[in-house]
Amino acid sequence: MKIIEIENLTHRFSNGTIGLDNMNLSIGEGEFVVAAGQNGSGKTVFARHLNGLLKATTGTVKIGGIPVKKDMLRARQMVGLIFQDADSQIFGETVAEDTAFGPRNLSLDRFEVERRVAGALNAVGLADFSHRTTQSLSGGEKRRLAIAGILAMKPRILVFDEPFSNLDYPGVRQVLEQIVALNELGHTIIVITHDLEKVLGHADRLIIMDGGRIVRDGPPKEVIDEVESFGVKRPLNYDPELKSLTWLR
Repeated sequence: MKIIEIENLTHRFSNGTIGLDNMNLSIGEGEFVVAAGQNGSGKTVFARHLNGLLKATTGTVKIGGIPVKKDMLRARQMVGLIFQDADSQIFGETVAEDTAFGPRNLSLDRFEVERRVAGALNAVGLADFSHRTTQSLSGGEKRRLAIAGILAMKPRILVFDEPFSNLDYPGVRQVLEQIVALNELGHTIIVITHDLEKVLGHADRLIIMDGGRIVRDGPPKEVIDEVESFGVKRPLNYDPELKSLTWLR
């Protein structure tokens, strides 16, 4: 089943700059996709169309068969975006309060909110942190909290925009463990990253973007040798099946 269907998607900014140029893409439910490309290639612009944070100039984005523009609330519940700056997604004073922010905005009753918060914090390994202040968390813990806040909304698709940026080795491992576990639970995963060596060993597909277009799309081992042509660093040492391209060892 195709959970994401993008047809002829173009985004032109108010200054005339083209962010996306006639993009076409479909992603199956449960796939693990890595999207790469140099700065300005359109990766984040693409991600923000998946739940309506940006609106298309022309073209269509469908989530679960329904155009985003026809039901924005549904799209934002189905697609969770975790941004590079975790602090921009943290609103509560404590870990539990922050995780509850989204469910409360859905007007759920108190018991359902508490159930979702407990489930989300358990999923990211922060169950024992519920009363901790958000300011006291490390970078990796903040990113896991941002994931928990999204999980509490019950999305089927999770999009991570540069999830390893500014994290130390333990932080990268913490976040990567959560991403892989969520995919194993059936979530569709899109990871936007320059750090192919940290995550590509888990991916089903590697998409390369350039100039607002998808220029390569396929199994990672068929695409990897071309990435440097589009401004993405190719990992130096890897096995033919790319299983070594992970920081989970």
